[in-house]
Amino acid sequence: MTEMAEALREGLHAHWKLFLIEGIVLLVLGAAAIVVPPLASIAVAIFLGWIFLIGGIVGLIATFTGRHAPGFWWSLISGLIAIVVGGVLIFWPVGGAVSLTLVLTAFLIADGIMTILFAIEHRRQLSQRWGWLFANGIIDLVLAAIIIWAFPGSALWVLGLIVGIDLVFGGSSLIAMAMAARKMA
Repeated sequence: MTEMAEALREGLHAHWKLFLIEGIVLLVLGAAAIVVPPLASIAVAIFLGWIFLIGGIVGLIATFTGRHAPGFWWSLISGLIAIVVGGVLIFWPVGGAVSLTLVLTAFLIADGIMTILFAIEHRRQLSQRWGWLFANGIIDLVLAAIIIWAFPGSALWVLGLIVGIDLVFGGSSLIAMAMAARKMA
């Protein structure tokens, strides 16, 4: 176990510059997404569109290759739906951003309610820590309310802003890790 930990330390130390570069790139991309969230939202929709399109095409190829396997028709329908969704996201990215924003909002509402209920259910076992879960649920509901209140305009900035914030935190984490790995002996 100590040999594996030492090998990991050496690998991190040897490649700290790569982690630093990746962190800086993610930080810059995240800042750009935060500054211009509509552009980032459209980019997210188009990117997801390509993922669905390619996944659907590969799914259809696999389906027709194994056409005698059980579930052929379900697999065929699934591949076709993925291709249609991908095409919609690629060719109508603003509409795709609106749809993705609605899905995100529904997720925030469901997750917020479930997290609050989970916190209440476990308040005796988690002692003082259940409040953090409860607060997380409230934050999810507040974010959903903000998105709904600002809708449909929020559809143009929500996805880009969230992706930007995620990239900034991810980039910052990699930069911190790289700086720590640089100092390792």
